[in-house]
Amino acid sequence: MDHMSDHSIEIKVCLGTSGSAAGGDEVLRMFRHHISGKGIEVAVGRRCDTKKVGCRGFCSKDVLVDVIRDGNRTTYQSVTPIMVERIVQDHLVGGEPIAEWMVREDYASFHEKQHKVVLGPCGDIDPESIDDYIALQGYSAAKKAMTRMTPDDVVDEVVRSGLRGRGGSGFSTGEKWKVCKREDAQPKYIICNVGEVNRPLAEGNPHAIIEGIVIGGYAMCAAKGYLFIRERYHRSVERLQAAIEQARSKGFLGTNILGTGFDFDIEFSFGTEAFICGEETALMESIEGKRAMPRVRPPYPAVSGLWGKPTVINNAETFSNIPLIIARGAEWYSSIGTKTSKGTKVFTLSGKVRNNGLVEIPMGMSFRDIVYGIGGGTEGDKELKAIQVGGPSGGMIPTSMIDLGLDYENLAKVGSIVGSGGMVVFD
Repeated sequence: MDHMSDHSIEIKVCLGTSGSAAGGDEVLRMFRHHISGKGIEVAVGRRCDTKKVGCRGFCSKDVLVDVIRDGNRTTYQSVTPIMVERIVQDHLVGGEPIAEWMVREDYASFHEKQHKVVLGPCGDIDPESIDDYIALQGYSAAKKAMTRMTPDDVVDEVVRSGLRGRGGSGFSTGEKWKVCKREDAQPKYIICNVGEVNRPLAEGNPHAIIEGIVIGGYAMCAAKGYLFIRERYHRSVERLQAAIEQARSKGFLGTNILGTGFDFDIEFSFGTEAFICGEETALMESIEGKRAMPRVRPPYPAVSGLWGKPTVINNAETFSNIPLIIARGAEWYSSIGTKTSKGTKVFTLSGKVRNNGLVEIPMGMSFRDIVYGIGGGTEGDKELKAIQVGGPSGGMIPTSMIDLGLDYENLAKVGSIVGSGGMVVFD
């Protein structure tokens, strides 16, 4: 293939859970079949690379496919296997995108008001490739933390960032880490809860979760990390497992990480199918092989947690923020959001709204901007009645409060919480 141009054509197929459910695996197989079986690379005189990527967020238009040619990105929506041959012939060979199959203005409006921090690489990189992650400076934050910062420096940076736990009541992540760090008891543990709303992160950028856990392990001088996840989240489990194995092979997990003398590894704990495991002490009971029931607090897990040892529990979204905070600095992170609710938050936007999907918003964005800006308004322009936020433990936001900014304090004032990160629109 020496005669081929260096300017390859790249085809990216969304293969998160939603993309797979819509037929994405077969779409990817058909692209590979047509490209390899019909000599398409020879016909166009360049390589045609096919790649699976994670969730793009705009789930209602899956299967989403990107074709990147000559620096131009064309995104197709609602792609089915039968459409692939024409895309290959018209676009890859003929160089003419198919206008009627391309995404519409709603795709742009869905994304432009979001602030994608942790979701940024999802839908762009191959989640099963550590090289793709490293190409985006992946694991550079872990290296920075372990070679240029003390554990106390790392904890202080997280404290100054203002990051709060991305689930439940939003307790300060750094303060939780600080309590655990100052405990003398050993060994210490870290638990990452991969709940329902975290699945797209695990499927789209699992290495960010792993790197965040490793940095946390270093900061608290922990011995081991646990990924608490439902076994039926098959794709999340597969991609996290692959990420762990790749991280070990590159020296980011295991013994003497990066030659620093720090030993740390991660293993899975397949949680019981119980809603109560969203409560951190019940989750620990499950890991210990007991019935998942909440413990009396205090003592809190950071003092006496898993097997009575100091333990930090955060969810996958919280850990995904850690590498970015260490790499870019606390000031960068704290510049996003509000005075007391820093950064962004991932939500699933669903219900009677035009643009359903996974969204990442800066803290403080109004419900009006979320529903009518990102969401494109209610279906059929019907009158909005309420927005349910936070899952089963959350609350209802009435229409009269639609201009309320979404942050921890405002939700608490109206009897709601961030909770599971669900947002359902009612008309």
